[in-house]
Amino acid sequence: MEDIYSISLSQLAEEFNFETIVAPENFDKILVKTPEVMRPGLALAGFYEIFDEERLHLIGNAEHRYLSELDPTDRKKKIYDFIEARPNAVIFTSGLEVFEDMIEAAKTYSVPLLRTQEKTSPIMASLIGSLNTYLAPRITRHGVLIEVYGEGLLLLGDSGVGKSETAIELVKRGHRLIADDAVEIKRVSAKTLVGNAPEIIRHYVELRGIGIVDIRRLFGMGAVKESEKIDLVINLEPWVQGKMYDRLGLDEQKVDILGIKIPAITIPVRPGRNLAIILEIAAMNNRQKKMGYNTAEEFNKRLLSQMQF
Repeated sequence: MEDIYSISLSQLAEEFNFETIVAPENFDKILVKTPEVMRPGLALAGFYEIFDEERLHLIGNAEHRYLSELDPTDRKKKIYDFIEARPNAVIFTSGLEVFEDMIEAAKTYSVPLLRTQEKTSPIMASLIGSLNTYLAPRITRHGVLIEVYGEGLLLLGDSGVGKSETAIELVKRGHRLIADDAVEIKRVSAKTLVGNAPEIIRHYVELRGIGIVDIRRLFGMGAVKESEKIDLVINLEPWVQGKMYDRLGLDEQKVDILGIKIPAITIPVRPGRNLAIILEIAAMNNRQKKMGYNTAEEFNKRLLSQMQF
């Protein structure tokens, strides 16, 4: 069964600087568990067949105009019916005036009532984006995540293969560390994985023989980053004599993480190989593929064309 994550409504209100109109006694304990945000036009009109009380509900100009033009008695009934359905929270956008009936109903049924000066569409997009990150399905992988030329590289491999040492060499070359040893991976959309470090080990790297080092203090703020999209998975493994490794790049590997397939390559490790340079080339090559140019395929076409003569 997939774990369900949540964020407190009070934390969300603080992040988006919402004005609190009505805050129930349990305000700090109210949790948001879904990234979906709703505009309750149909509910205010009396249709509750698919009403989802767990969502945040936004009252924008359309809903406000509709309620404003109702007869006061009818408006009060529709507002009380809506609040009695116990939405997780109601947020007035665009700095709209909050109806007195709405305030009274919110206090009666202990429903949080908030307000923002932001317009409806921008605040809805921002809320959904933020909630998708906070509530995303996630796993933790043993590895290193580093940004190289704008590409998020997830380094995997057995302990002692050289992941952390390679990461530090890349940092020295101007790239940025996101996580060492444990990478928390979140699926923030149907196509995107984002990785970050658990709070307790953020910016730290373990080097055998030296111990724990603080990358941020040693190399400065420009050497670290809070999170990064995962663009390429790199499996580091000890070189095995006689094993056939891909030498052209035609074999496209993919690894499934949280239901999303990410491009992957396997790099053999042995003394004398400069892994930092190899990973820089891997990052640039992956970026080039995303832009529509695949060197291996172009080289293969050239070979085939030569063989035809």
